[in-house]
Amino acid sequence: MSGESHCADDVPRHALPPALLHDLRTPLGQIIGYAELLVERAAEAGNATLAADLSKVSAAGYRMLTVVEERFVATPPATAREPGPGLADFILGNREAILAEWESFARTCTPAAQGMDIPALHDHASAMLSVIAADLQTPQGGTEQAEKSRGEAPADAAGAVTAAEEHGADRAESGFTVEQMVSEYRALRASVVRLWTRSRGGLEPADVDDLTRFNEAIDQSLAESVTRYTEELDSSKEMFLAILGHDLRTPLGVVYTSARFMLDTEELAEPHLTLTRRIATSSTRMVRMVGDLLDFTRSRLGGGIPIVREDMSMGKVVHDVVDELSALHPERALHIDARAEERGSWDSARVAQALANLVGNALEHGSPGSPVTVCVSGDDHEITVAVHNQGPAIARGQLNGIFNPMKPRDGAGGDRGPTASLGLGLYIAERIVHAHRGRLEVESTDRDGTTFTMHLPRTV
Repeated sequence: MSGESHCADDVPRHALPPALLHDLRTPLGQIIGYAELLVERAAEAGNATLAADLSKVSAAGYRMLTVVEERFVATPPATAREPGPGLADFILGNREAILAEWESFARTCTPAAQGMDIPALHDHASAMLSVIAADLQTPQGGTEQAEKSRGEAPADAAGAVTAAEEHGADRAESGFTVEQMVSEYRALRASVVRLWTRSRGGLEPADVDDLTRFNEAIDQSLAESVTRYTEELDSSKEMFLAILGHDLRTPLGVVYTSARFMLDTEELAEPHLTLTRRIATSSTRMVRMVGDLLDFTRSRLGGGIPIVREDMSMGKVVHDVVDELSALHPERALHIDARAEERGSWDSARVAQALANLVGNALEHGSPGSPVTVCVSGDDHEITVAVHNQGPAIARGQLNGIFNPMKPRDGAGGDRGPTASLGLGLYIAERIVHAHRGRLEVESTDRDGTTFTMHLPRTV
């Protein structure tokens, strides 16, 4: 019993080289890590007996680790130890245990995980761990450290796709959300740090550098995965929108053409004449809405609205747009006031689209009994096209965000027509003017009415 009175400090401690002490701790840490992982799986499976037996294995591993810590000491002391095997060696030596924990987490990301390609997941993660371990073993300076902490490490000179990029593409294709993918990296980070800490029986000040480098490498891999994930989603959206635009515009074009043909025969009597005119008007609005939606999505994805400049007559575009809208709104008065040299270098189709949106907005929100006026003026450097309507002024609180998407105007007449439900017309018009290096301005008062003015440079 006398032996029980001895404290740990009384037990003789033997000095061992740091590398040898590390080699003793590592397999013990592996035994503990695997045992605890199996305990968790046995508990999840409801096998309490097996979980209890495996817990004994884990406990025995901890006792053996305690013996190593109490009976042996590194030489030189840990506070001044020489560099030895660290986190990189642990990652390479415990790859399967780390991957097993990560795979278990990934399976919880339902419903996307139901169709998860386990071999691909294993290959991506294993390759990423190899890259991280190699990074830990590569000397770096302050500049490289700062770049990696921001996810800005230099790309592969050969342009090869990294394992992290492949993982991001796979996750986008599999239906994982970006939050789920980020959580995977969080789980990977936590698994490595936890298993490594247990294998060493705690971390020491000298391990801080390894942990810092490891976190930088994880951040770099995460940045690569998120970038590729976003690119894959953007590509899918572009393809979807291209198909959507084609599939919607074709039948709408047939509806409009058929309605116009019946109107042009001038053989329809009421109420068929009014109903057919409504079909033509509504189909025209739907075509424009589809176009606005496609342009909105394209601009939000960062591509902007493309324009093709050519020498054109602004007066012709203005008359064409006004004539078209006059036919669709025979009950409204539209006036043109052109007093400027009309030629310049613009994209005629896009300018017509912007002008149609502005005139349509004026017809929708202006007073029904007042005319809408389109005034063309300018000088040698730019041309201005102003669309004016009388009616309730735009509320002051709305003027600052009038060109924001999905923000319909609140008018005295409430929502009138499908354009107001989306609130994209003014946004698309502003983006088209911006693409021409111009600007779109608005003035609105109860006395003078509302005027939207496009300022378009004649040349770039």
